[in-house]
Amino acid sequence: MPTGFHEVRFPLRLALGTSGGPVRRTDIVSLSNGRENRNRRWRDARRHYDAGSGIKSIGDLYAVLEFFEARAGQLYGFRFRDPVDFKSGAPGGAVSAIDQLVGTGDGVTAVFQLVKTYGDAGGASVREIAKPVLGTVVISVGGVAVVPADFTLDAATGRVTFLSSKVPASGAAVKAGFEFDVPVRFDTDRIDVDLGQFQAGRIPSIPLVEIKP
Repeated sequence: MPTGFHEVRFPLRLALGTSGGPVRRTDIVSLSNGRENRNRRWRDARRHYDAGSGIKSIGDLYAVLEFFEARAGQLYGFRFRDPVDFKSGAPGGAVSAIDQLVGTGDGVTAVFQLVKTYGDAGGASVREIAKPVLGTVVISVGGVAVVPADFTLDAATGRVTFLSSKVPASGAAVKAGFEFDVPVRFDTDRIDVDLGQFQAGRIPSIPLVEIKP
């Protein structure tokens, strides 16, 4: 994660009302025969949100302004909980230690990066999870739950490290379940507030953009 990051979360009550989601960039070239060539410019999606849609009152607006000032605008990143995609599984389900395959043991490797795979019969995309939520991460090795004392979690990077005596055996599937935040920053150095229009129903645009590890 680049420098300039505060390990604090955007106010949850406001995050639940935001809009946005993953953005991808694809180049499409139309050919003379009516067909097209498509090229993926970004390997991974980058998430964009608008926090303005979560503001319902002057108190909410002040909370965002205070948070914005504490981050010095775009200078410092922070944690943001995506209102839909914040767990290793579906948002309505419980976190399970077998939700996501994060690696396979070789008897030597002790450090594993948390990831989340989105896939179906047609294809899959693997997303690195850099900001897990402390107290929510559960691990299994070979289908057997691992006790928390057998591993450590770096909540700033999403890396799980097993004790030297508990390194996963060769061929053992290492799986994990977790909740996570998205590392983001404000995508503007300016927030325009017009209280007259706000009272009439117009809310300010407060763009957020994902920071890639």
